[in-house]
Amino acid sequence: MDRQAKAVVCREWGQPVQVETITVEGPKRDEITIKIAACGVCHSDLSATTGKIPYPPPLVLGHEAAGVVVEVGEGVTAFKEGDHVVSTFISMCGKCSQCARGRPVLCENARKAMFNLPDGTVRTKGADGEPLNVFGACGVMAEFATMHVDNCVKVDETVPMQNAALVGCAVMTGVGAVFNTAKLEPGSRAAVFGIGGVGLNAIQGCVTAGAEMIVAVDSNPAKLAMAKEFGATHTVNINEVEDAAKAVKKMTGGVDYAFECVGAGPVVEQAYKSLGRGGTAVVVGVADPKDKTSLTTLTLPADERTLKGSWLGSARPQHDFPRILGLYKAGKLKLDELVTRTYPIEDAVQAFDDMVAGKNARGVIVFE
Repeated sequence: MDRQAKAVVCREWGQPVQVETITVEGPKRDEITIKIAACGVCHSDLSATTGKIPYPPPLVLGHEAAGVVVEVGEGVTAFKEGDHVVSTFISMCGKCSQCARGRPVLCENARKAMFNLPDGTVRTKGADGEPLNVFGACGVMAEFATMHVDNCVKVDETVPMQNAALVGCAVMTGVGAVFNTAKLEPGSRAAVFGIGGVGLNAIQGCVTAGAEMIVAVDSNPAKLAMAKEFGATHTVNINEVEDAAKAVKKMTGGVDYAFECVGAGPVVEQAYKSLGRGGTAVVVGVADPKDKTSLTTLTLPADERTLKGSWLGSARPQHDFPRILGLYKAGKLKLDELVTRTYPIEDAVQAFDDMVAGKNARGVIVFE
């Protein structure tokens, strides 16, 4: 059935988001409709409004959400009405070589569902009936969303929705970069460059993995203080040092792992330069497509350094989301503390402004 829903929509790159009433169509084969309970406000959503992530408007934002299944489409057996689910913007065909290798984040057919559903269509319409694209096959910054079953993960119903939502992006991206991409070893030295929602989760991933020394690097004193609360042992304010990489190396002797959580070529360079011999730098942030990174090539073989990327923490969502929530329930990951402020959907513009101003670890839009 069709449902009316308030949604946060990008109508034009470079303009503030709008809250509109849209129509969300019911599910087709292998799809489900979810009543969204909470949706995180992510920098990637902001990047879609600026064109840095070039999803074409009009676009329903949101990719980090949790909700309850209210309708299932033909052929759906893995979900039923009443199930609690978390969205994932990773679309996987299950058949290509990458999916067969257990690397769904690298699915060779994922580009078919960047701003629509895997069949190339959408279930969202504006007031005048025009189709609305959806961020990452999700479009979950709305009261309802219809999605393919592969973009949903069933989760424990006892986890608060606003906490579960964050596993869909920020938590998975940061923690997964440590666990899955870097495979950080206990007793290691680590540095995290950029202390937003993802950076904080990289820090607590390092803590959980047993890092001995964790250096948080940022320009915002409030975020550096928050980094300490999440487990950083040392901090570097880039405004107080001449060279952040040198400051980290002086402090640590060179880290074993560095995580770049900003998405900027110069920051990638700093993360790489902070490494000790045999170290690994992991690029987690999403950079502008035109951005470049320079490094001294000889250091790759001479120091056996590694520079690699991590997309959504190299996630296997159906496996990793429940695993992360299990760590939270066991008291090994902080999720409650990540939610700095909640907003009704009517305050979506304020939520985006606060994110840009660096006021929140994570702002979350909650729905009644």
